Amino acid sequence: MSSSSPPAKPREVFIQGLTRDGRTFRPSDWSERLAGVMSCFRPGGAPMGPGGHIGYSPLCVPRVINGVKCVIVNEALRELEPMAWDFVMNFARDNNLQVADACLLPDKPDAGSQRE
Repeated sequence: MSSSSPPAKPREVFIQGLTRDGRTFRPSDWSERLAGVMSCFRPGGAPMGPGGHIGYSPLCVPRVINGVKCVIVNEALRELEPMAWDFVMNFARDNNLQVADACLLPDKPDAGSQRE
């Protein structure tokens, strides 16, 4: 009997709204714009129907972390659409933005919601 490990979670890359010299990147809505451009790259393709085009891809989402605007890019985007992955990575490089590999942890559940 062989032991199998759970599949590795795809890594996430955090593109931070700070340049390598520590300056805040402008314009102030850069993260929403970048994530908006990437909204059609989703597992299973873009949703259909009215309003299906509204919303961010789960593979490229804007967030504010410790007061810094970021875009979190899931490495699964590289497999889904390599050119889209290259686009966001080149955006970060071309704008001299700080990039970190990390994993976004889920929000803590409410203490009251764990009743037995």
